Amino acid sequence: MDSELQAQVAFHLTGNRPGASLEVVAGLGLHPALFVGYRDLTKLRYDFPLVLVQNATDRGCVQCLSAIVDGVVHEVAQGDDGERLTRHLLRLEQEIRVLMAEGASGALSALWERAAGQLAARGDDLLKDSLSRASAALKIDGKVVDCSSSMPADLINHAWASVQEKKACKFREDLARLTQKLSDILQVDRVRSKAGQSAESLKASVGAYHGEDFDFQTMSRLLSKSSPKATLPESRRRRIESLLSVLRSQRFFAVQGSVDKRGAGEKTHSFVFEHCSAALAAYRERMPEAIELAKAVAIADLEIEGEYNETRHDAFFRELDAAGLDERDLTMFPDYLVLSSAEKLQGVENDKLMEIFSAGLPVKILVQTDDLLEASPAGGVHLPLGAQLASMALGLNEVYVLQSSGSNLFQFRDRILKGLAYAGPALFSVFSGSTGKAGDLPPYLTAAAAMESRVFPAFTYDPSAGADWASRFYLEGNPQVDRDWPVQSFAYEDAEHQKISQDLVFTLVDFVACDQRYAKHFARVPQAKWNGNMVPVGECLAGDTQNLSEKIPCLLMVDRNDVLHKVIVDNKLIQEARRCREMWHSLQELGGIHNSYAERLLARERKFWEESQQHEVAVAPKPAAATPAAPVATPAAAAMPAPAEPEQEKSSDESYIETPRCTSCDECTQINNVMFGYDANKQASIVNLDAGTYRQLVEAAESCQVSIIHPGKPRNPNEAGLEELIKRAEPFL
Repeated sequence: MDSELQAQVAFHLTGNRPGASLEVVAGLGLHPALFVGYRDLTKLRYDFPLVLVQNATDRGCVQCLSAIVDGVVHEVAQGDDGERLTRHLLRLEQEIRVLMAEGASGALSALWERAAGQLAARGDDLLKDSLSRASAALKIDGKVVDCSSSMPADLINHAWASVQEKKACKFREDLARLTQKLSDILQVDRVRSKAGQSAESLKASVGAYHGEDFDFQTMSRLLSKSSPKATLPESRRRRIESLLSVLRSQRFFAVQGSVDKRGAGEKTHSFVFEHCSAALAAYRERMPEAIELAKAVAIADLEIEGEYNETRHDAFFRELDAAGLDERDLTMFPDYLVLSSAEKLQGVENDKLMEIFSAGLPVKILVQTDDLLEASPAGGVHLPLGAQLASMALGLNEVYVLQSSGSNLFQFRDRILKGLAYAGPALFSVFSGSTGKAGDLPPYLTAAAAMESRVFPAFTYDPSAGADWASRFYLEGNPQVDRDWPVQSFAYEDAEHQKISQDLVFTLVDFVACDQRYAKHFARVPQAKWNGNMVPVGECLAGDTQNLSEKIPCLLMVDRNDVLHKVIVDNKLIQEARRCREMWHSLQELGGIHNSYAERLLARERKFWEESQQHEVAVAPKPAAATPAAPVATPAAAAMPAPAEPEQEKSSDESYIETPRCTSCDECTQINNVMFGYDANKQASIVNLDAGTYRQLVEAAESCQVSIIHPGKPRNPNEAGLEELIKRAEPFL
């Protein structure tokens, strides 16, 4: 073994740099090679920035800028100038991205106007015309947020408010109905009373304008003689008056108009907190109020229907004071929201979080993690509590759990809304990507790298989705979910200007390489010292460790000038990557992917079948001598396979790929490598329809070299530009 190889092996095993042939990577500005196409996000169309849409509910409360621009394009880019308008609006979209990258913030309308103004100042009359028409067609507004440290809380808070507003609207309708009906009962009783039939009361009810047109004294005498004498029992009148007081003074929902009878100092309760302890204390403190309001609503319904029985119902509602509210009663009230961080979940705060979950309280908790990498006592890295909290919460069974990087939150918007609408507690564990330790790497790429590398996989657990894990647990939002690590194609030009393409896996080691604090675990090898013992990290992780004694794991990385470098890795990171892979395997099993029990059962059944086939051959009777009457099978006939069942014809409404005809051209996977994926034969299929848009399906069909992608019908009827997309899809149905 020569001295150069010895130095590389020594670094891999010990982390020390003997000699001067291995260079430190700190200060070189290196990033994993697969990031080379994402250096400037302002030039790409992707999910961010997001718009938190005003006065919108359901999934429409959060939209991405690209989709909004597409909607405006669809509306205005018609006729002969359609291409020009489309081109100009894409420039406007990019200008907004640049403004956001420079730190701008605010409402979409303001950023749109600012970006349009800057473009118009540099453009001609045609550009100004395009921008003017686009501004007139923009019908959506709301706060614009980029993938940053504040985005997860902004998004969750906005989505929570959208869900709570639906609940508030229903409560206001019920409150208005109940107060009006109860008031009517008292009003009718008052009209029948002596005071209500007095001349003064009758005159007041008519008003001053007609006050001289009637003899109210005579009218009062006549009514007193002819009206029914029965009035409300005093106990019922007091009960209805008490109900109205409770309904009008409640502090759980903001109300408008005459219904709101609260005092000036009685503000509506706030339900958004920064600490679990504060939310839990508020929940307990308000419980008597909640019980009183729930009782008032129930009793009011009975009173309005004339079904309240004092003998039976008085005792029942007294018992309700002690028993508290059940889950059905709690759904009437706003849910509590805690916007916390992994750093705050220490000691007592962590205990309060578990108490909320164990009690099944209607509290939705965002735990945001900004830094996934902590130094371990052994000198390597390990994942902090925030990175493991969601996995721990899965064992509680009745908690809605969502884990996702910030870069993936838009794709998970429907699942966020489901969690916020869930009747019990919900945990949203989010990695923001804003570590502050990734150099010039934007938070979006850091967050995406955490998910891609299996360091922070995305998943949800919905207890209300079904009775089993197959219904409740969702893991398919991750890239290439059936693999240990995602595999991407990487092409580069060598020293002889020849194009070279190879597949690279993206692992925990790639993610750690983005963090400046862990530069000591990497060493750059000058190109003159590259050798055959330097093998990709993915190969080392996949291979037999006993046969890798002289193999040195390395990464392909690029610097600021897109020059390719090879960087070797020490063994501590390789060991950490193996632990990360084992954690991913556990999640795969929960998701039914490579499930060890299923594979063991399959192997046992296969073995049993093979043994039974061998047994049948061993005991089969020898054939009798052929007779003229008995037909004899020829060898050709005996070897002929059974006719294959005809493949079921696909519906034109169905989205699919004719996988056996795939030429592995990468066109579809470059459009969306989560929606489209390769099988073991590197032939494409649609692996996750929910991971992309109908537009991407149509674009993939148009770019497919052999026309084997069939978009089918759109799944989302609200997707922008559907009319045009359906026409474009017709040739491929």
